[in-house]
Amino acid sequence: MSQVAFLGAVEVGLVYALVAIGVFLSFRVLSFPDLTVDGSFPLGAAVAATLIVAGWNPYLATAAATASGAAAGLVTAFLNIRLRILHLLASILTMIALFSVNLRIMGRPNIALLQEDTVLTPFLGGTMSQYEVKPLFLAVIVVVAALLVAGFLASQLGLAMRATGANARMARAQGIDPGRQIFLGMAIANGLVGLAGALFAQTNGFADVTSGVGTIIIGLAAVILGETLMRGRSTLVMVGACVVGSILYRIAVQAALEIDALGLKASDMNLVTAVLVTVALVLPGLGSPVTALLRRGGR
Repeated sequence: MSQVAFLGAVEVGLVYALVAIGVFLSFRVLSFPDLTVDGSFPLGAAVAATLIVAGWNPYLATAAATASGAAAGLVTAFLNIRLRILHLLASILTMIALFSVNLRIMGRPNIALLQEDTVLTPFLGGTMSQYEVKPLFLAVIVVVAALLVAGFLASQLGLAMRATGANARMARAQGIDPGRQIFLGMAIANGLVGLAGALFAQTNGFADVTSGVGTIIIGLAAVILGETLMRGRSTLVMVGACVVGSILYRIAVQAALEIDALGLKASDMNLVTAVLVTVALVLPGLGSPVTALLRRGGR
């Protein structure tokens, strides 16, 4: 794998690390199967790209994209909590609606940002190439986001959210409002996904209405892979595992596509994704008997 390909994989992995953290919050913390991310990811990209082309400051456009993702999460939470629609179905309804919303926002299927200023523009043109600047810039954002989320989950409000996901009835008995926690958690999760979409559009130079297809699978793969490799109960380890899993996942995908013996092409990305997710799901189950045999041998 060339250096450019490796840095490119790390770059994409860092973008999807924000998605992985969002998926971790909804699936693991809240126990809320949320497919909204397939719509909130391109929503963030659409809002950021449209506002940047309209002359907005890229940082304000990125903030607006994050807020739009949070709004999408609130819609899903509203459908589930207030209208009593099953959480999975509520997220599917929001995801489907967002496809049309994204087309309305952009006015066309895609928007190019190659000639526009982005959040990366001030850092380009120095001694480092853009292939080095992009991963470094994204790494700073991901580290800050991971630390903030880990700190939040360790706070009283975060503990209340974790209690809601673990046992909503018990949480309610302790004076916690599960509905409010779901609203907050879904807003934070999809806000991170919207931020990821905005950064994806600006680092790749375009926003496309179909860019969210399979986002939930990528996020789940990163979470599962990270949890398989990094086990720990602290919030920092759990959130950090999402970041590590996302980066390693993208590197694995890039490596698989570049192995000539496999004969894979860029069009086989979904096939590679499915295989890697399957492996990530199977590995934890295989680890238990292996660990048990090792322990018996040690005795």
